[in-house]
Order: sequence, then C-alpha cells, then structure tokens
Amino acid sequence: MTRPVTPLLAADALIQLVDRPGKPIVLIERANPPHGWAVPGGFVDVGESLEAAAVREAKEETCLDVTLVALLGIYSNPARDPRGHTVTAVYVAEATGTPEAADDARHLDVFTLDRLPAPLAFDHAQVLADFRRFRETGEVAPLR
Repeated sequence: MTRPVTPLLAADALIQLVDRPGKPIVLIERANPPHGWAVPGGFVDVGESLEAAAVREAKEETCLDVTLVALLGIYSNPARDPRGHTVTAVYVAEATGTPEAADDARHLDVFTLDRLPAPLAFDHAQVLADFRRFRETGEVAPLR
C-alpha cells in the first residue's frame, strides 16, 4: 500500500507567564519566512506526541520549561500556512522566569492581549482571539 500524502503536523504553546501580573504571553518574532510574530511552536518529529512537541518547541524557541494546561484547539485551514497545508494543535501553557529568543526566534517579547504586535504570522490572529475567549469564558476554540 502506498503512503498517503497528508498535511504536515505542528504543535504550538501559548505560554502564560504566571509569575507576572495579568499572566502576559510570550510571542516570538520569526527568523524564517513567513515573517511576523507567532505563538512559539513547530513541527512534530516522527515518534513524538503532540504534547511533547509543544513542550520541546517552547523550550527551543523561548528557553522556558512549560507546563501544558489545556488544548485550545486544532487549526487545520489548508490556507493557514503559506508554505503548505499544515495542521497545528495549539496548547495553553504556563511558565515562570525570563524567556530568551533562541532557535527559530529572531526576537521575542511579552505581551498582554490588549497590546499585541503586528504583523502576526499564519492564522495566529484567530488563535489569539480564541485564546482571549478561553481566558474570559474557559471555553476552548469552536469547531470550524
């Protein structure tokens, strides 16, 4: 049997810094195309769970050890990544400490949801809108 052609699989972590007032989030400025600000994350390795990939990518890009607390949602719109069809699982995570940009992150910063940077990469404006709703209501992203 031939192997099917399928989308690439990624995992992202919306990192809340729980040792700071208001639990601001960490976003990275991407070093590689597509440029813009993004939720830390990346591709899942063969043999790796989505959760392990989210934790690994967060560490690689922000130097933070994160704890995943919820699955915000699965984002699968074929047009969400200009490089090709990529599906991502976005987790809500918590961390403490001072993040540092590393790996694919050219720069990073800490933001409140009422002061987000532009431009945002991929479909991360939608992801962050869903996260705002999650914080307000506790509801995960709606099925689309």
